[in-house]
Amino acid sequence: MKTERKYGSDVTDRQWQLLRQLLPARSQFGRRPIDRRRIINAILYVVRTGCQWRMLPKDFPNWSTVYGIFWRWRNDGTWQKIHDALRAKTRKAAGKKSTPTVAIIDSQSVRTAEGGEERGYDSAKKITGRKRHVAVDTLGLLLAIVVHSADWQDQDGAEWVMDKLGEQFKRIKIVFGDFAYGRSGLPDWTWETFGWILQTVLRPVGLKGFVVLPKRWIVERTFAWLARHRRNSKDYEKTTASSEAITYVAMISLMSKRLASAEK
Repeated sequence: MKTERKYGSDVTDRQWQLLRQLLPARSQFGRRPIDRRRIINAILYVVRTGCQWRMLPKDFPNWSTVYGIFWRWRNDGTWQKIHDALRAKTRKAAGKKSTPTVAIIDSQSVRTAEGGEERGYDSAKKITGRKRHVAVDTLGLLLAIVVHSADWQDQDGAEWVMDKLGEQFKRIKIVFGDFAYGRSGLPDWTWETFGWILQTVLRPVGLKGFVVLPKRWIVERTFAWLARHRRNSKDYEKTTASSEAITYVAMISLMSKRLASAEK
């Protein structure tokens, strides 16, 4: 039986079949359970449209209930677990192994709207806010994210991202990044700590304007995917944990759509 979609951000029946099996078990206690599909749709609505939690349309569950579940799943790691499971499925659907051997690292400075923790000034981009520091695979799928103050240099923030990569991925052999990641002895630290080659991709001398660089375009495309979700147009979250969770939700939406389309 098909369920009518009221908003473009709502999950399809095929998406819901993928997601429901990854959700945590329901508690056996407390009030009558709420329809989790409606909760997921409400959270996706916020992430896709960029609206405030309190401004959710009235046909969704109460905003405080929706936000409470988002917050709970942020704290217990549910969003990342769902994301990681979908990433493994998406990689296999593309004919790859579930874990990568190559990663591409980069950061994106974004303005903050609500202040909050970890806020600073990026003098290069002239932005006061935070950096989304990510590592992706060769498909552009997210492997790790750390949100930190924008005044941290890329070569310094990269160590946090590398630590996250090292905790989860044992097959990585090489990490690509731009020239900034060649500073402060980061390539040597990466090799000594993880046994990975950090390969910096240099911009061709003499060329002006936009230039497509090997491997680097992959992570730029990931940032473009995230930008389709308007909650990412700025960093509206007061905590970096929520910022990271919003990014996971955006990628969950993208990957579940891709997997659902592949099953047709």
